[in-house]
Amino acid sequence: MIDRWAAITAAMLLCVASLPAMGANAKDAPKTNKPAEINGYDYSPEPQPATESLDLGMYARIREEGLTHSHVMEYAGALFDDIGPRLTGSPNLAKANAWTRDQLTAMGCANAHLESWGEFGLGWRQISTSVDMVTPDTAVFIAQATPWSPATHGSITAQVIAVPNLKEEKDFEAWKGKLAGKIILYGDAPKINPDPAPLMQHYDEQKLVQIYQYPLDGNMEEQHVFSEGPKYWEEAFKKINFQERVAKFFADEHASAILVHGWSGDGGIMRDDNGEQLVALAYLPDHKQPIPSAVVSSENFGRVGRLLEHNVPVTVSVAINSEFTGDHEQGYNTIAEIPGTDPKLKDQVVMVGGHLDSWIAGTGATDDGAGVIIAMEAMRILNALHVQPRRTIRIALWSGEEQGEFGSLRYVRQHFATIGLSTKPEELAVPEFAREQVGPLTVKPEHALVSGYFNIDNGGGKLLGIYAENNAAIVPIFKQWMEPLNDLGVTTISMRNTGSTDHESFDQVGIPGFQFIQDPRDYETRSLHSNQDVYERLSPTDLKQAAVVEAVFLYNTAMREQMLPRKPLPHPEISDKENKPLKDVYPGAVEPEKK
Repeated sequence: MIDRWAAITAAMLLCVASLPAMGANAKDAPKTNKPAEINGYDYSPEPQPATESLDLGMYARIREEGLTHSHVMEYAGALFDDIGPRLTGSPNLAKANAWTRDQLTAMGCANAHLESWGEFGLGWRQISTSVDMVTPDTAVFIAQATPWSPATHGSITAQVIAVPNLKEEKDFEAWKGKLAGKIILYGDAPKINPDPAPLMQHYDEQKLVQIYQYPLDGNMEEQHVFSEGPKYWEEAFKKINFQERVAKFFADEHASAILVHGWSGDGGIMRDDNGEQLVALAYLPDHKQPIPSAVVSSENFGRVGRLLEHNVPVTVSVAINSEFTGDHEQGYNTIAEIPGTDPKLKDQVVMVGGHLDSWIAGTGATDDGAGVIIAMEAMRILNALHVQPRRTIRIALWSGEEQGEFGSLRYVRQHFATIGLSTKPEELAVPEFAREQVGPLTVKPEHALVSGYFNIDNGGGKLLGIYAENNAAIVPIFKQWMEPLNDLGVTTISMRNTGSTDHESFDQVGIPGFQFIQDPRDYETRSLHSNQDVYERLSPTDLKQAAVVEAVFLYNTAMREQMLPRKPLPHPEISDKENKPLKDVYPGAVEPEKK
């Protein structure tokens, strides 16, 4: 999941102009009768029945298979303990792509394959990292290399110098000639709450009521939906891009290494993602980081900072053993299917997915390994029951999500639709995920064949409902689907949007894309992007429940007579993004004097 901090402090998605052409061509669209006529922006929705036809016998079979014969924790052990963290472009992600393809084939899926979405950039892996305090006392720090950090080529022992956040070029002047041979403690010290709230959290009935109620002020930040416009992002990325200049300054001044703290982590929890990188686009050969850097725990950072503040010299030893494994690594999605059987509907598709890539501090168990193994288990359940779906059920396990939904966005653009983006000079400095959409939306033939996409990327908690993404027509359908699942805790449908993950790639081109409401557990408080994102943070019972619920949603979507209802297609070229005030509203207003 792309969290709020990473969205503001890192370039999550590379501009179109800086990526080469995508590797795989979109498949030719099957020639079938379309469920609705799509011609430019003309979309005629199908009439929907008032009552859903539910196969409760299949509900019972799915529940039996998923709750009593589950293999989801076997998938967890293999992916998280054996393969490990899966940074985009890394050898581990390549292993995970191959493993998921082979497992999907073994469970009975058809056409399991890897599909390229284009060149990503640098392949990189961390072999080992250690940071130890040498004076005034000895101490072993909790530390890891920041992603795509160069190696130190052995251990570096040097004095530490504290440098606060540098915000503009003139700030460099005070540090010229002072950094040579030093290890830099960079940034402002984190503030740690001495009386923190419990890490484990569960949504109770009152919280679900709050999620159900639509916020009239439009504030859905809790759902990772942010309403800032183009000017906000232009200013934000001026600051982000400046940090690359800071890293170059430190390297030019011959500093030895940089230490930063893991954002909003304490109690030994260390977060290590784009929030720690000075070079947000360090995975690109043209932006390769020029100086080694490591993230240390907030407590370790604070101890060194306080000593230096009180004029106590500190010496630290840093050893980063990392390896670049390629300059032009491709990005791949894992794709597989359960083929449809209805002659009229088999070329239509219902999709399910999660993102296979992760950060490096842990093993990517909850972000988003849980979403991956839940989707795999849902497909295994349906294969084990030998379902004969009317529509094709397709699983897609994305990569590059943490850098900006690369895998899903490129897949959607290859197969379904494109949207024109602003080419204003100030917008070209903003990554694609945040760049202003100016249209038009150009749909491809396959666009008309996708009934819906279901995603999980909020940790490993059980599913409590689903976000309808402002699609009012879907609410009565999902409500009926969920009634036989109420005893499993699936009770809530919210009209709210939710963001920061792969279903957005579908929703923004008018294809129904949904994210489930999940019990949070300790996802946001402990495991997200941290060294605690590991197998032990998973609840087997919650994962079993989630796989059952997802399998039911896939089956129902594949079997109903109609495709899922869609929202109107977006019109970015005619929308009033700035919501300009009306003219001539106040009858007593006079023209202001010109200065």
